[in-house]
Amino acid sequence: MYRYLVEVICYLMYDVALRRPKNNSARGKRNTEKAAQEKIGDIHAMSVLSNYQDNLSQDMNTDRDNGSEASTRAAEEVGCGQPQLTKPNGKPVANHCSIVMGGINNNPSLTFNDGVRSIDYVLVWESGRNDATTPEAYEQRRIFEQNLEHDGLQLEREEPEGLYGLNFVKIHVPVDVLRDYSEILKLRMPMKDGSQLRKSGRTNAILNAALYISKFSAVKTSNFIDRVEATWDKFISKIRVDPELFPERRHRLTAIYSKDKEYLFDTTSECFWTPSIRSRIVQFILDRKKFSKPGDDFAFGINRLISNCTYSAAYPLHDGDLKTPGSMRYLLYTEWAAVSKCLKYQPLDYVKDYFGVKIGLYFAWLGFYTHMLIPASLVGLICFIYSAATVYSNKPSEDICNYNSTIKMCPQCDYFCEFWDLKATCLQSRITYLFDNSTTVFFAIFMSFWAACFLELWKRYSAEMTHRWDLTGFDVYEEHPRPQYLARLAHVKRRQLNVVTGENEPMVPFWRMRLPATLMSFSVVALLVLLALATVLGVVLYRMSLLGAAVLRHNDNVLITYSPIMFTTATAACINLCFIFLFNYIYQYLAEWLTEKELLRTQTEFDDSLTLKIYLLQFVNYYASIFYIAFFKGKIIGRPGEYIRFFGHRQEECAPGGCLLELSIQLAIIMVGKQFINTIVEMMMPYLLSWWNIIRTIGRKRQLKSPLQWVKDFKLVDFPNMGLFPEYLEMILQYGFVTIFVAAFPLAPLFALINNVLEMRLDARKFLTCFRRPVPQRVTDIGVWYRILDSIGKLSVITNGFIIAFTSEFIPRLVYAFTHGSLEQYVNNTLADFNITVLEHPPLNSTYGGTMCSFPGYWDYKNGKDYAHSTWYWHIIGARLAFVVVFENVVALGTIIVKWAIPDMSGELRDRIRREAYVINSYILEETRARSQAGRDSQGDTTEPNWNHIASLSGSDFDLAAHGDQEDLAELRERAAAARPPPDPAGPPVDPAGPPPAPV
Repeated sequence: MYRYLVEVICYLMYDVALRRPKNNSARGKRNTEKAAQEKIGDIHAMSVLSNYQDNLSQDMNTDRDNGSEASTRAAEEVGCGQPQLTKPNGKPVANHCSIVMGGINNNPSLTFNDGVRSIDYVLVWESGRNDATTPEAYEQRRIFEQNLEHDGLQLEREEPEGLYGLNFVKIHVPVDVLRDYSEILKLRMPMKDGSQLRKSGRTNAILNAALYISKFSAVKTSNFIDRVEATWDKFISKIRVDPELFPERRHRLTAIYSKDKEYLFDTTSECFWTPSIRSRIVQFILDRKKFSKPGDDFAFGINRLISNCTYSAAYPLHDGDLKTPGSMRYLLYTEWAAVSKCLKYQPLDYVKDYFGVKIGLYFAWLGFYTHMLIPASLVGLICFIYSAATVYSNKPSEDICNYNSTIKMCPQCDYFCEFWDLKATCLQSRITYLFDNSTTVFFAIFMSFWAACFLELWKRYSAEMTHRWDLTGFDVYEEHPRPQYLARLAHVKRRQLNVVTGENEPMVPFWRMRLPATLMSFSVVALLVLLALATVLGVVLYRMSLLGAAVLRHNDNVLITYSPIMFTTATAACINLCFIFLFNYIYQYLAEWLTEKELLRTQTEFDDSLTLKIYLLQFVNYYASIFYIAFFKGKIIGRPGEYIRFFGHRQEECAPGGCLLELSIQLAIIMVGKQFINTIVEMMMPYLLSWWNIIRTIGRKRQLKSPLQWVKDFKLVDFPNMGLFPEYLEMILQYGFVTIFVAAFPLAPLFALINNVLEMRLDARKFLTCFRRPVPQRVTDIGVWYRILDSIGKLSVITNGFIIAFTSEFIPRLVYAFTHGSLEQYVNNTLADFNITVLEHPPLNSTYGGTMCSFPGYWDYKNGKDYAHSTWYWHIIGARLAFVVVFENVVALGTIIVKWAIPDMSGELRDRIRREAYVINSYILEETRARSQAGRDSQGDTTEPNWNHIASLSGSDFDLAAHGDQEDLAELRERAAAARPPPDPAGPPVDPAGPPPAPV
């Protein structure tokens, strides 16, 4: 308490000292400079404000190595465009800008032959290919390249010797084209750095608070908490990325680029237009340029030319080799993609700068998800260890192992299945206990809360990353329409105004195009879902028929002949896994075709619709068999003498250990097997595709060797349009296994954690070594995947409740223990005795001489061959339904509290965004005023505008005024004066409509 009191007093003294004028002359001098320096104080305050730490980022951040608000490392001392500092040994100090541009500066093959202009994109065509050497192909290339040059791009054509007819067209984007398309694409670019100007004499409260915190944060006390923090910081420093290798990027204010306001932006910086921005602008142009004379609406775009074999490839360049230092690719390959670095944090800022926001956000989400799996894995492992430690003290399983009744169990199939002894299932009952005990309920509730916390914390963390990567306020409707969308609507005459972009765009006819495409898409998806369900039904029939097959009885393998249900379960799971991978390729092809027919405007809408279709099909494909085992198998089988049959076969009964054991086996096989196969396919397929691409181009006996970077990248695999979809799909399916069926497999989070730690590095290695450099894409979040995750979380609450209530034996044991006080004779209570004369198809050549057999269930004998459910059965049903209701409501209430307690955006981040918007607008306004004043001075106009009138404008008008959209300062003053109320009530009335809106 005394410590905080002293700090408050010191803060007040410090604040007073800052506000006290040194002398009158200093005050006069400061007043003279105040107007010119006021905005710099705001910018400086923002630079201090960006250092405020957020507890969430510090605890959950996967970007701690650089770029996050929680980073404890000092920001780089040298900004872009500033002189390079040197170390004591004479070597230059690396900074963010030098690393981003290091590849171009160190690799001569990344420039034109003049050594000055950078190669921003490469087109390749093969003179030895028949389809590429036809007159039509030559004409298409000529028109296409002519249109590119007409748009301002600079081309350099080259056919190196010894490359078997490969022709390369190198593309460079000059500054004028960069200016034009940066404005068209509404890119947010860094503004001039206020720290290069003189510091402001005005210190506001925020700056005071920041200086106060930085002044007294160094005060240390030798208490226990400080020692614990020091130990923790020392441990964390071991797994953080080396700050000398990945310097932290300084906070820069950004705004939407405008050529008219270029004086606001730091265009002199070497990395103002980075290679990622350049390649994105080239890709935007390539996708929209025509390659034939008017008449063919679809004769445009580089993708169409590649599909026609006019060109063989089109790609931006990697910035260097994997074996040569000096490029960001080499740095990421050695410090990020290496499996030995799997325990270190990811350099997300540099991943974003190299691959773009979309891929950077994927790795941010994957790292966050993996980080969140740690507590879930620990709790699941503790529950499993507790179960393993108490397995021999479990009364029901010990009773089964010591079961000595003379009455055997009824046969599990017709004709060939023998009467069997319950004691033979001792091992299965003990294994079942590992997944079916009191900790199951606790872990299911924990995972439900975990799923809610995961989504809420991700939204909070995603807001931080979105703000840091200058995506705040980005609207998907600002995206330009897909060229394929415009081509399909080229003959549509009806147009409508896009209220966001202000452009007239073709309107999709609802009855003629939109509705038929939607109905067709829905019908085909429904048919594919039924096909997946039919596959599951076929696997079920396989199990039923195999149980009655004579081959099981005449096999010498004891495991097969004595445990037919376990054998059929394992083989059916493997067959189901094969069908899953077979249907995956069919589903993806059809889903892409259907989505193209839906006429979706933007690429984001196209990707979201395609993602939703494929995931729905994959959900049924992967989870249908698991849902069958969890909720249908063994539930409506009937009883001895009145078995419910399906196509003449007895329905499947649960294995001797219960259906929960089978569910665990199915989950383990599909989850572990899927991850293992996917890992092999993901790592081997790019190499096979690259090998096939080289063989197809130059033949098997030739080799393509060259030190040029654009030749090396040609040998790599083209990054597909849906390159991230398989990665997201794999993780989302895994998330379903971790949450939906976690009650049956508490080790699922642990297996997922181990897989994901390696998955991050293997994906990074694959992107850097196997694929050509992808074109960056701008997104604000993970898209429709978040809604899918939210739906899975809600579904998991329902499924886990029903698994515990109806699949496991938790409720029957709980009711029995509550009624009898212990679990003595519990096993006998769950068995009903039937006369073997009621069996419809008794086993052939049976050696059992008894007259009764036991069957799991609650049945009472009435008379003759008539049996009915006992009252205990109805008590169990009522208890199970009551548990489901209580479980669902308790978990739902808990998740609501979690969502309420964790806001989507921290208050600090919200204030920071508002503050930045205010500072940017103020800075723009001050710069505009200064330039306008300079223009009037040069023309001899000394009229001083009344800038105080601007304060009366509304927020939107102020933003428009700050950006100066299509208005000069005189009009601005007139609007400001018109917005003021008249001083005399009796004066002329004010127009209620107000001033005319400013043009957008």
